[in-house]
Amino acid sequence: MESEMVVVKNPRQIIVEVAYATPASQVIFIAEVDDNATVEEAISASGILEEYPEIDLSVNKVGIFSKLTKLDKPLAHKDRVEIYRKLIADPKAVRKKRAAEGKKMKKGE
Repeated sequence: MESEMVVVKNPRQIIVEVAYATPASQVIFIAEVDDNATVEEAISASGILEEYPEIDLSVNKVGIFSKLTKLDKPLAHKDRVEIYRKLIADPKAVRKKRAAEGKKMKKGE
């Protein structure tokens, strides 16, 4: 997989990705923001909230490269902001149920 070259026009700005996954697909929006921008500002600048109105930043958790973070966290160039959906099923409860049923989990499930 080749990396895409992104040129920043303003040296006081950075490029970040904003990722969101639905059950059917994953999308990544690119945002150019001020170098002191926060997670929330990057999400707003990306346009993802207009495309996916079900995202509610007061409910959905967010992270940077799979680590939970707060909306006011400052970003660095090439960070990937991730917006997480609420889990439908508790993974621990699912494993417990499978064990009770005598089913073995396959690798990767």
